[in-house]
Amino acid sequence: MRLFEIREFRLLFSAQVIALFGTGLATVALGLLAYDLAGPRAGAVLGTALTIKMVMYVLLAPLAAAYVDRLPRRAFLVALDIVRAAVVIALPFVSEVWHIYVLIAALQAASAAFTPTFQAVIPDIVPDESLYTRALSASQVAYTMESLLSPVLAAVALTFMTFNWLFIATSIGFVASAVLVLTTRVPNARPSAHLSTWDRVTSGIRTFATTPRLRGILALNMVVAAAGSIVVVNTVNFVLDELGGTQSAVAWLFAASGAGTLLAALLLPRVLDLAAERAVMMTGAGVLVLGVTATATTAVVGILDWVTTAVLWVLIGAGMAMIVTPTGKVLRRSVAPAALPEVFAAQFSLSHLAWLLTYPIAGWVGTEAGFPITWTILAVLAVSSAAAAWILWPRHDVVELPTTAPIAIRDAILGESTLVAGQCACVRTV
Repeated sequence: MRLFEIREFRLLFSAQVIALFGTGLATVALGLLAYDLAGPRAGAVLGTALTIKMVMYVLLAPLAAAYVDRLPRRAFLVALDIVRAAVVIALPFVSEVWHIYVLIAALQAASAAFTPTFQAVIPDIVPDESLYTRALSASQVAYTMESLLSPVLAAVALTFMTFNWLFIATSIGFVASAVLVLTTRVPNARPSAHLSTWDRVTSGIRTFATTPRLRGILALNMVVAAAGSIVVVNTVNFVLDELGGTQSAVAWLFAASGAGTLLAALLLPRVLDLAAERAVMMTGAGVLVLGVTATATTAVVGILDWVTTAVLWVLIGAGMAMIVTPTGKVLRRSVAPAALPEVFAAQFSLSHLAWLLTYPIAGWVGTEAGFPITWTILAVLAVSSAAAAWILWPRHDVVELPTTAPIAIRDAILGESTLVAGQCACVRTV
């Protein structure tokens, strides 16, 4: 069977694409709205708004995972889409900076519950390992197509309309996503093995703390955040204030990063069939380190022009895809099926904890100290995190553990403590 012959995946994937394109338009519009209200301090405003987003993600995603098995997942996803549509439609009417903060908090609270729930549905409707890998890649391609095409669409739209109309397009996208989810047969989550609320909330985080490969992913999350925050937070002010560009130019530079992500995501399915996830993700970390250090160096020297910036944004986009795309596959083989919602929510929350650190650096330090100092700080953070990932994730990583071995022996030899009895019993190292 081919991936898109699976009806539920096809419909949910379509819902994801539509919602993502709306979100991409809103991302461009939010940056321009911040500039419209705050001018040169737009980076600080955007940094604060994105910090609020990360706080919502870090705090609420584990709570959503703790209770998702008690709710009908289809109705839950539809309700969250409707909430997001209602919030976004209000953004064009804001007149004060604090209005942005309130609406972003409400919007991202809904997204914090939606995304890990959506991610945990995929392995339930695509049980085949090979197809699941392609489903992850297709999902990443959707994210990257949004990164590439929605800024282009925004650039075209901004030539004949104001940016406020982009928020309206986003709201329409969320409504369309809700309609598509309604047409699917989304299976409800398996009951959690954890009885107390505290165990439900913290079980996924404990899994990350006790699994070497997942500790490596935590460090890689920081590499992604350090590099990505430069693109997300600083592009607007850098283009408008330093390069003297236009609003459309902002969108085109966002698209350059999306082009790098798209190119990498299209190549990754075949690469992952031949290479271990660790090798691919560590290579991605190297690409990001190269991109962010080159960005900081050229900014310090004063030679960061249009062409150089575009090339570096492409490089950063490609490196991010090389880390993000294989992550779901690594998570899936690290826990039992019943624990997938918890570990996906933990990854969602912990990865955004990294962005919670880097967004304020990019936004606030960038506004007060300038881009060269800010990007040097982020480059140091990326380099140190990449080194930590290399150390934390063993090179000879076990893909599947024999479940008949005593747990104490397996823990002592492999440092693993997250697999449960009943999983497939075969061992290979990569």
